[in-house]
Amino acid sequence: MAVGWGWAEELAAQGHQVVVITRAENRHRIEQALLHTPMLNLHFEYYDDPGLARVLKRISSRNHLYYYFWQWGAYRLAQFLHDKEKFDVVHHVTWVSIRQPSFMGKLGIPFIFGPVAGGESAPYKLRNGYGLRQWLRDLLRDFANALVKFDPFLKLTFERASRIVVTSEETRQLIHDRYRSKTITRLAIATSPFGSQPDVNNTDLRRASADCMRLLFVGRFLDWKGMHLGLVAMAKLLKQYPDARLTMVGSGMAEQGWRTLAAELGIGDCVEWISWMKQEDLPQLYRSHDVFLFPSLQDSGGLVVLEAMSFGLPVVALDLGGPGSIVDETCGIVVPAKEGSKLDVIEGLSGACKLLAGDESLRQRLSAGALQRVKHFQWSQLVADVYVGL
Repeated sequence: MAVGWGWAEELAAQGHQVVVITRAENRHRIEQALLHTPMLNLHFEYYDDPGLARVLKRISSRNHLYYYFWQWGAYRLAQFLHDKEKFDVVHHVTWVSIRQPSFMGKLGIPFIFGPVAGGESAPYKLRNGYGLRQWLRDLLRDFANALVKFDPFLKLTFERASRIVVTSEETRQLIHDRYRSKTITRLAIATSPFGSQPDVNNTDLRRASADCMRLLFVGRFLDWKGMHLGLVAMAKLLKQYPDARLTMVGSGMAEQGWRTLAAELGIGDCVEWISWMKQEDLPQLYRSHDVFLFPSLQDSGGLVVLEAMSFGLPVVALDLGGPGSIVDETCGIVVPAKEGSKLDVIEGLSGACKLLAGDESLRQRLSAGALQRVKHFQWSQLVADVYVGL
């Protein structure tokens, strides 16, 4: 819901009259949000499928067959509203999935499809360390991605779109060549202005001790987040910088496996596990660390990366998906993961962390660069980029 809300709120803030079609189950949260921040030019219409689609929805909150039914009903509602309102542009925002079509192009007005994601796929060599369930999920994802170019509904979606927005080059590659000329790459989500975050001119970015590197990971504990690689890299870092520490914030089905791996590596005492934190405590968490370690294998976005950068944390990430697009040489270190072996990737991660631990001037420069780089990923800029020329 955060993605759709962000787009709607920013478009309304820029002065556009915005009508949002969403599910009725979102109504309470939306109305509560509007009580705190009323917007006269932001209007919501709620639609839920009756009958079969409602039954399918109960099976799974992300039932793909249900989504087809819902999209068709949402289009019919949009057509009814368009007959009265005469919209200028229709924008399909969520789900943020390249594997799901939209029928909004049938309205016959400029149609933006996306940002959509999902083309990212973890390299097979780096799946070594997955649990069986994640292996099966990734194989199913690979199969679904292979069908994208053959789905007739998606073909119609691409044909009718005035602009297709994807979150990564991997997702762009799933789109047929004939439609790529109208495709741009942007994140699905962005950040707001950072008035409350630290500024490089008034924040002490130095550590008390060069050896005491404090690394941070925040996210769901899932195999494809890549910390089966990150923990091994941490073990290698500790051999050279024994006072280094890693904080792991989150929870998920990979947690027990990661805890076991940390114990087997002999680094259990150097890793702190935090299952949950209040939102208001997160700023202090970021400020108390030096580097954000995020070796995700198939993240399409990376809002948590932007959040870390907004507090001046250099990022160590892989050249995959959204994080690989966000992070550059001005704000972090991107480790090659598409070529080479699993060991090469681990060595790359540990080498990046060692470099930042041993070169304080580099870390400070990247900290300052993170604060500047994140400004390129604000909502106002994202909306401007996607809507230019329409």
